[in-house]
Amino acid sequence: MAALRRVTNCLRLLRSSARVLFSSGKPAVHRPGKWTNILYTSIASLTVGGGLCAIPFKQVENLSHDSLIRRAASLVTDSSSTFLSQATLALVDAITEYSKAVHTLIALQRRYLDSLGKLTPAEEDTIWQVIIGQRAQVNDRQDECKRFESTWVNAVKLCETAAEAAYVSGAEHASVTVRTNIQVALSQVEEAQKLSLDADKKLTETKVMEVERMAQYAASLQNNDEEDVPEAYLRED
Repeated sequence: MAALRRVTNCLRLLRSSARVLFSSGKPAVHRPGKWTNILYTSIASLTVGGGLCAIPFKQVENLSHDSLIRRAASLVTDSSSTFLSQATLALVDAITEYSKAVHTLIALQRRYLDSLGKLTPAEEDTIWQVIIGQRAQVNDRQDECKRFESTWVNAVKLCETAAEAAYVSGAEHASVTVRTNIQVALSQVEEAQKLSLDADKKLTETKVMEVERMAQYAASLQNNDEEDVPEAYLRED
């Protein structure tokens, strides 16, 4: 409201100056310097008054280079935090989807191992096609994790740089905020990585089980073949 009153006063001053200029009995051209100065002074007052509607006097005094740098540093930390937030969300989602794909592959492989010797050749071929397709999906999810992880690492580095720049410029609050955001992001990614590590561990165990089961199954087939051989072929001449 105070700024509005100052603008109104400036407008009144400009109108009064114009009335003096055009109502004077003397030709304006005889003393151009005086009226030009009055007009320019009024316009300058109006300009300053209009600016004060957006920036009060006490804020104008604080617009030093240091304050502008602090404001810019705060904006950089905000943008960096947004970048980090999006990168963290993408990486966590990618890790989660990878873990789900691995668990699905584990379930398929264990189902196949439990069905050894019980499936027809056609059924065995079908389940193997499904397993091969799931392995391809696991590889795709893993590549996606690596891609988002690279982006996330860059986002963390950017935030660390922004935090340092904010601290040096005097924007301590912005620096503390972005460093807190970094810690939150690290915690979220760490929790997601625990799930993927657990899935990888179970997948390794399943692969070991697969090797053992297949060896046992091959040995049982060989024993059955030996039992089917006629006794005459086993006699010594």
